Amino acid sequence: MASNTPVNSQITDAVTQTNVTVVAGAPAMAMGSIYQTMAHSTGILMQNAVAATQQQNALSQAAANQGVMQIYSLDTTAVAGASEKVGQTGLPDNMSGLLTVLKAFRG
Repeated sequence: MASNTPVNSQITDAVTQTNVTVVAGAPAMAMGSIYQTMAHSTGILMQNAVAATQQQNALSQAAANQGVMQIYSLDTTAVAGASEKVGQTGLPDNMSGLLTVLKAFRG
């Protein structure tokens, strides 16, 4: 009980107990706030992970589309390779060029 004051002792006791309750509840409130902030941050982290996965899926679909487009345009490349074989250019031509360079270094 409080000492003699001009205020009723029951009022000072009520105020003192309220202050003690507030001071005692402050750590729990602080931890609750920390937990709420951590849960919010984890939620944002998960949202960012989902967004990154969606963007990666879009990129992989675009890459697959480009690959398919190149496969469909492959017939022109095959024709170029066949005409090179028919014209007897390519490897024999490269070998004769390499032989010329080697002879130049030797002599």
